[in-house]
Amino acid sequence: MVLLTCLIVVLRYGFNLGWIAMQESVMYLHGMVFLLGSAHTLRVNGHVRVDIFYRRFCPTKQAKVDLFGSLLLLMPVNIFIFMISFDYVIRAWRVMETSQEAGGIPGVFLLKSLILLFSFTMLLQGIAEVIRNMVKVSLDKPLSEAESQ
Repeated sequence: MVLLTCLIVVLRYGFNLGWIAMQESVMYLHGMVFLLGSAHTLRVNGHVRVDIFYRRFCPTKQAKVDLFGSLLLLMPVNIFIFMISFDYVIRAWRVMETSQEAGGIPGVFLLKSLILLFSFTMLLQGIAEVIRNMVKVSLDKPLSEAESQ
């Protein structure tokens, strides 16, 4: 994507050449990186968080915060995104939507499909996060005296 962007700049300003499809391809690639990489980023805990308090919490308390965040924010938001964008994507597929620009990429419907894939993969990763955090919380429960004997 970086090399393609450099090529676009060199061709445009060095040789006065440019193609809409080439410029749109950078936008498509950029969208793909974010839409397809979000679930992986969540898996490796790479999303930005405001952790004024979170970083000071013990691992069990962090797992509880993550558990509630997944159940109350991540999963409902991604279900909403999937539901609200389903008709939007279906309409794009029905007409095989293409770029509005002359010479643009004819696969806008494919790009829009990534919205559904994004919300689905984020939902799956959210389920994995809930399970992982439930295990963390349950394993950290102190044993009572009766259980320890």
